[in-house]
Amino acid sequence: MRITIAAVGRLRAGPMQDLLSEYLRRLTWPHDVKEVEEKRQMPPEALKRREGELLLQSLPRQASVIALDGRGQSLTSEGFAHLIRGYRDAGTGDLAFLIGGAEGLSDQARAAAERRLAFGAMTWPHLLVRVMLAEQLYRAQSILTGHPYHRA
Repeated sequence: MRITIAAVGRLRAGPMQDLLSEYLRRLTWPHDVKEVEEKRQMPPEALKRREGELLLQSLPRQASVIALDGRGQSLTSEGFAHLIRGYRDAGTGDLAFLIGGAEGLSDQARAAAERRLAFGAMTWPHLLVRVMLAEQLYRAQSILTGHPYHRA
């Protein structure tokens, strides 16, 4: 199973990029990060729609899509690992995660996802969410392989 993280915005060099790189380095699943960005000035709703288009265009064909959305389902780390195991065991070739920009995800991007997940009720900076996702993917991998990284 290949994992794609499709995210709005470019993560610049610095502590967050270092953390993202560290967690991705630890993953044994093949993975890719697709960063999209719309440089033109637009009204917020138009920008959100455009970013949604760019996110969807960046996905592998036939990918199973999970949107990270504040209105999505909250899972424990064990629940997230169980979800990932389900995709893996079903023979999913590509699993993609969508992370919107400052305005969130477009309705089109949300509709393209078969699931919506939230990292709790709080609002998180969209650039930090990709780091949090990478850490949870590594944690899920650790849970599924019995590695001691995850401690309840």
